[in-house]
Amino acid sequence: MKKLSLLLQLLLVSLFIGAQPLQRVSPASVGLDASRLANADAAILKAIQHKDIPGAVLAVVRHGKMAWLKAYGNKEIYPKQLPMTTNTVFDMASCSKSMSTAISAMILIERGQLRLLDRVNHYIPGFQDWKDAKGETIPIRIVDIMTHSSGLPPYAPVDSLKRKYGSPNRDGVIDYISHCKRDFKPETDFQYSCLNYITLQRIIETISGQNLRDFAKKNIFDVLGMTHTDYNPNSKLCELCAPTEKQPDGSVLQGVVHDPLARIMNGGISGNAGVFSSADDIAVLVAALQNGGEWNGHRILSPLGVKAMRTVPRCVASLGRTLGWDIFSPYASNNGDLLGPNTYGHTGYTGTSIVIDPDNDVAVILLTNRVHPNDAGDCIQLRSLVANAVAASIIPDMGKSKARK
Repeated sequence: MKKLSLLLQLLLVSLFIGAQPLQRVSPASVGLDASRLANADAAILKAIQHKDIPGAVLAVVRHGKMAWLKAYGNKEIYPKQLPMTTNTVFDMASCSKSMSTAISAMILIERGQLRLLDRVNHYIPGFQDWKDAKGETIPIRIVDIMTHSSGLPPYAPVDSLKRKYGSPNRDGVIDYISHCKRDFKPETDFQYSCLNYITLQRIIETISGQNLRDFAKKNIFDVLGMTHTDYNPNSKLCELCAPTEKQPDGSVLQGVVHDPLARIMNGGISGNAGVFSSADDIAVLVAALQNGGEWNGHRILSPLGVKAMRTVPRCVASLGRTLGWDIFSPYASNNGDLLGPNTYGHTGYTGTSIVIDPDNDVAVILLTNRVHPNDAGDCIQLRSLVANAVAASIIPDMGKSKARK
């Protein structure tokens, strides 16, 4: 009995340690100029004033520490007004691809259960490869769907799928993706596609025997103590969620994924969208990636796995997409103009953005719900302005040695 009690205590201590947020420090202690960082504040406040966004949370991570964490404006303006807080939980939209689906796939690669060169139809029977006019077949592989070079269409007709298959119907979505028209020969072009990551979801689930939510929770979120990160958040977490778009009946989506494919056809657990998270939780994930896949004694990836995820594969070297992230595709403007050439990141339709610069060991997490209440907001320029302000705040050769002690 005493041994059982001791084991339970050790487990609780372990969970507590894993759930700790990053240490909050002054910008100067990690080599950032606070007066220059304040330029990011000004850009965000201007966007709020212009009604581009209702509010935002900005987190800046350097050397594994939280150097800047602020909330701005409101998280809700309809049907009532509520202020934004730093613990607000956001619909991460397509950032889910990077935070969950891609990392889950890399975990399977590290375990020897998946290869980048594996054909998709090895895991999804009936999934059609590319065929040219002469009938020549070119296989679509894992690396193609992870880098958006597969040729799959950008999205799917949700209303048509709902009529044909009913909803939610994840098998129906996969059936559509398996047989829909391919737009180009794999690895010859880039086309950002949510269908790529729904396909990757099915492969992860087939190999692991778990749905994506359970796999990501067990192998990523719980490992790092990301207690405010999940698909289909529970009622307690929903209370912290920033609402998104107003619906025809006058309600707003809150704690329910905004993306139609994810919400209507995949029941909220989808490879392209569905993760809800907070700035503190994302900061821990970023710190782990910057630390070779491990944080606070808890490892999700190997150093080589992390390196692979932030490297553009040679087969698509001109396209700018890595295995789940973006370096220099047309979608990478959130990286700004001043950060290092190896900077990688991702954005979400709802107004979320993650930017990580491994050379300068700095990350910018900008979270907005720009689709609230009428999907009329815009934060594309704002992301770049904020990234530039953070980059310009870096003071060379200061803070690094102290921060790592």
